[in-house]
Amino acid sequence: MIVATAGHIDHGKTLLVKTLTGVDTDRLPEEKARGISIDLGFAYWPLADGGLIGFVDVPGHERFIHNMLAGVCGIDFALLAVAADDGVMPQTVEHLQILSLLGIRRGVVAITKTDRVDPARVAQVQTEVHALLADSSLAGIPLLPVSAVTGAGIERLREALVAAAAGHAARYREGQHFRLAIDRAFTVAGSGTVVTGTVFNGEARPGDRLVVSPRGVRVRVRGIQIRGNAAERAQAGDRCALNLASIDVADVARGDWVLDEAVHAPSRRMDVRFTLLATERTALAHWTPVHLHLATADVMARVAIRGSGAIAPGTQALVQLVIEAPIAALNGDRFILRDRSAGRTLGGGTVIDPLAQARRRASPAWLAALEQATPEAALADLLKIPGLAVDCARFETVFNLSAARAASMYQSFDAVILGRAQRVAIARAGASAIRENILARLGEFHRAQPQAPGIDIAALRRELAHGLSADAFSFLLRDLAETR
Repeated sequence: MIVATAGHIDHGKTLLVKTLTGVDTDRLPEEKARGISIDLGFAYWPLADGGLIGFVDVPGHERFIHNMLAGVCGIDFALLAVAADDGVMPQTVEHLQILSLLGIRRGVVAITKTDRVDPARVAQVQTEVHALLADSSLAGIPLLPVSAVTGAGIERLREALVAAAAGHAARYREGQHFRLAIDRAFTVAGSGTVVTGTVFNGEARPGDRLVVSPRGVRVRVRGIQIRGNAAERAQAGDRCALNLASIDVADVARGDWVLDEAVHAPSRRMDVRFTLLATERTALAHWTPVHLHLATADVMARVAIRGSGAIAPGTQALVQLVIEAPIAALNGDRFILRDRSAGRTLGGGTVIDPLAQARRRASPAWLAALEQATPEAALADLLKIPGLAVDCARFETVFNLSAARAASMYQSFDAVILGRAQRVAIARAGASAIRENILARLGEFHRAQPQAPGIDIAALRRELAHGLSADAFSFLLRDLAETR
């Protein structure tokens, strides 16, 4: 289970992690000198049952929110720290907003520094925090008063974390390609380039050939380490280090992914569902410039709103993000938008179509299908759209489907696969209707023009199956000729 801290600066997050794990996550000289966390810190807590809790300690200063955002991507559990003397502070609120926008629903609140105040003040802060959580994704999580100085409440916190880890369900990884979001890249003498991060999907083993995306550099996995120990594989939900061959450390950085080539599809346009925070004072206008935070990446983008309208505070809308530099994303990935100056969080949402088209807006039916909770439900809806041929390669990339899983899905929904160079899937009923229409049209043509050598195929496709590519239509014609 991966746990990320959250909360205002100097509310005791780093000391809490050290108390739980024995590891001081402030590793930079500047952090030691200033006494504050600047970048991400990492620690591990091996459990008695053989399990492992990995901690990502994030900075609480508002200037380092971009680092905090890189740390909370892909986590399972939040450890929100609120100091009993300060109470709820600005970054308490913003960090909680971010956790909610990222869909984090499991966590615990540590009311820290209880040794500095009386019980009445602790109770007051608990009331404040309870009210703050009420409208968030973490509503109802436990609030535990603790002191890392005296040890009061620490055992209860340990018990809560162990119980959460015991009830944590492993992330789904079957039928998906490997993706790891890179948060650090460095060189190890004698080994070369090493990257660390969280595995979002699938699994990788030493010897696997992968791609650093969006750059497109092909690499080979020399070795894998988890908690400093060599491992035979890294799988969804793990934090790990990958030793990569065929790439220099200068060519990989935080914000990149290491992933299977099948899902290397960088894009500069994404259709997304976006929610503007209710705390915003004004509506978000069309073409607003923003910082887009997705996984560990931070890139500039603009928000394209349908009809060039605006989004009111506290509401959501389908929008397209037009991004300054290519970014790697898949359906279901969560993102955060911050304002142009990176001074405040505007809102966040979910990627629907990471390969959005620049030339035309996607149809509402297409986007509604892609918003379904599972790729199976999405495929079922797509096959119901009249005249639509589902581009198999695109569908499988968008939903990160292995060839075997995709083939099983097509079979389950009785889809007909057409084409060789560019496969498409259509409902069997639709394919049968096209076949019957072709035969009827050919009969009409030859009755009207018995001396003609044959009908123009391109014209026939435009008339009867304009939704099919030339390759798919030719495939269908060949199959029809062979079965008649």
